[in-house]
Amino acid sequence: MSQNLDKLLIQLINLYPKCIDLSLERLLKLLEKLGNPHLKIPPVIHIAGTNGKGSTLSYILHILKENNFLVNAYISPHLNSFNERIILNNKEVRTNELFINLQYVKKINANKPITFFEITTATAFYLFSKVKADFLLLETGLGGRLDATNVIKESLIDIITPIGIDHQEFLGKNILKITDEKLGIIKKNSYIIISKQKKQIKLYIKNKIKNRKNKKIFFNDQFKIIEKNKKTFTLEFKKQRFKFKKPLLIGDHQVENLSTAVATILQLNEIGFSFSQKIINSGIIKTKWPGRLEKGELKNIPVYLDGAHNIDGAIQLSKFFLKQKNKVWLIFGMLNNKEIFFYLKKLKPILKGVIAISIPNQKNSFTPEEIFKVCEELKINCFKKSSVTKANSFLLSKIKPNTILISGSLYLVGKIRKHYL
Repeated sequence: MSQNLDKLLIQLINLYPKCIDLSLERLLKLLEKLGNPHLKIPPVIHIAGTNGKGSTLSYILHILKENNFLVNAYISPHLNSFNERIILNNKEVRTNELFINLQYVKKINANKPITFFEITTATAFYLFSKVKADFLLLETGLGGRLDATNVIKESLIDIITPIGIDHQEFLGKNILKITDEKLGIIKKNSYIIISKQKKQIKLYIKNKIKNRKNKKIFFNDQFKIIEKNKKTFTLEFKKQRFKFKKPLLIGDHQVENLSTAVATILQLNEIGFSFSQKIINSGIIKTKWPGRLEKGELKNIPVYLDGAHNIDGAIQLSKFFLKQKNKVWLIFGMLNNKEIFFYLKKLKPILKGVIAISIPNQKNSFTPEEIFKVCEELKINCFKKSSVTKANSFLLSKIKPNTILISGSLYLVGKIRKHYL
């Protein structure tokens, strides 16, 4: 059945247009033919932003599960298998169930133009409408206002994680235009939680939503971290202080993501749910999120795998390794619609050199030659290799590095992480 699912997914990728024109009309027509499943779903916690969406969702999911709630979730992209994208009652969708429902939705669509993300999102909503749960966690694909997940009519809580420059070809090159798109998920009667943002973005959001008639709006200075050490951090929420265990996920930005997740849970407490500090801590320490500063090894050499692919992601990686006082060799591959020059420029202070590879089985990847030219321009030492196996052999035989970082694309990490774990 797994092979049948893979064939079907390839059919859907090849059959439908690659061009994303950010419109909800096609999807809404398909959903109507399916009986409007997006209107028959559990209370929604909707998450948009540029960075930290997946980690924030994962913290919330694990805390909800720890409190014996049944959770459905929609996550993108995946690392290893498409099943990771759809969570039904706390578990990844079964391959057989996914295959049957994808086939059915494909049949109902009757070969009408629609993107891969739209038709798979329609399938997810169809499944969510059939599998009862206490909550539905929805992560946007890109943007917000015209994202395929934004066909829903209402949400319980809307979360905006840190906003930066990404997907400019769809959302605009102006950071405030991108912010507008992200804010498009906010529904009339929802609670709003805004993660830590750059000053310009925070001021813009405050001005943009000050007249909205939402129940409550919380900025990160209302759930700020006031103290942290190696094992715990203290969060101030509505002038009350709560001490929590630090996450297992690596990096200071993960504590910020966790603070957003915990603020969400504390807000659920305010509206009638019950989460003890013990339950929250238990959920925190059980949270895993592969491909985000995930630690592996290559012949006893530490390897960090991170799917960062935009400038803000590069800044977080740079901060982490500068704090470790550790320079790294980077195995690097990136999709060719990303800001490769500025990404590598931000990483330059922590780099000893770059091994340039293409993302396996990804036509829209920068070639090693293209990466080499950018590194040459930035005066970064670079070697071109045709595969990750050859990159590893070269590092082991010629370089003998102290630390290896793999980054530039979550697709890259997903394709090659098996070599290091």
